Amino acid sequence: MHRESSTTGYSCYVLLMLVCAQVASAGDAGLVVSVEAGSGLKHWKYEGDGLGIELMQVPPDFIRASYAARGLPKSVIEAVATRCVFGTIVRNLAGQPLSYRVADWRYTTAAGIERPIKTKSEWLAEWHAMGVRFSWSILADDPTFAVGDWIQGFTTMAEPHGSRLSLKVVWSIGGILHAKVLPDLECAAAPAMDD
Repeated sequence: MHRESSTTGYSCYVLLMLVCAQVASAGDAGLVVSVEAGSGLKHWKYEGDGLGIELMQVPPDFIRASYAARGLPKSVIEAVATRCVFGTIVRNLAGQPLSYRVADWRYTTAAGIERPIKTKSEWLAEWHAMGVRFSWSILADDPTFAVGDWIQGFTTMAEPHGSRLSLKVVWSIGGILHAKVLPDLECAAAPAMDD
């Protein structure tokens, strides 16, 4: 029979505490925050009222590399890379179709100023005026999707890297409007060259 030494038992306890420390409540019911061990990037997840939403920090260097690899002009790359960007996944957890409009979402800065989010339609109009026909990266701004379906894309806010903000998400299911404020989100930090 194998018997664990007290040192091994203590080490496992410390490891368990470190793992648990990486997932903690953000102080708001249903919102879970975690930190990716390798990169240190933060991730927020909420499930409630038929909606599942995840927000992941997207560093500006990732935006730059990803958009440059697709041959996009520097003006397009920097327009997105200089903003606060979250990789966003929205899931329909309801028993019927779910709709949202990014135009109804708002974010509130640490100073308490409420602002709209730039929608995919607004980005596309800007890019098309520049002759750029690229559309896949930004979160769809007005979808309705079926039970169990999901959608993903970037959500962008005109805030500096490292900013803290809250995001009010609005959606509807069966004609009933729902709203949830996701507090204390943190934009990805700027790389050293952006400081």
